[in-house]
Amino acid sequence: MTRRDPFTEIEDLLERMGREFEELGGTLDTPGGGVPRLPGAGGVPVDVFEDDEAVTVRADLPGFDADEVEVELNDETLSIAATREEEHETEASAEGDEVVPDDDTDVRYHRRERRRRSVSRRVQIPAAVERDGATASYDDGVLTVTLPKRSSEGAGHSIDVN
Repeated sequence: MTRRDPFTEIEDLLERMGREFEELGGTLDTPGGGVPRLPGAGGVPVDVFEDDEAVTVRADLPGFDADEVEVELNDETLSIAATREEEHETEASAEGDEVVPDDDTDVRYHRRERRRRSVSRRVQIPAAVERDGATASYDDGVLTVTLPKRSSEGAGHSIDVN
């Protein structure tokens, strides 16, 4: 008989709901189109701040490697996503009642669990930015995206009215 972990089932349900909400135009943490916010639902905590030169977004993504993180800028929205495969391996002894770790012994697997962990967040950018100058760094689980502001020169063109 397999033991069920209700917390894993709830986490999987919230991840599925998050994907469904994203398809509707929002996320669990930043809903769109009348989608209700679910307190405590997973997401990516972010800080968004600006100075005269740039808008900076910092996102906490603990447990992810840099190659598992994707960042995309569309219009005035920054999308951050991270996905990784997690594996939990257990082996059962020949008696079948004791679970022992894999240490190159001659045992048969009775259970080997894998799951996919993913988080995402969409962040509205509060100012016009230059896409070409955008940079991102990832250090100790913290993603920092720097978006240089678009200069006011060239932002518009004055037309004389005769």
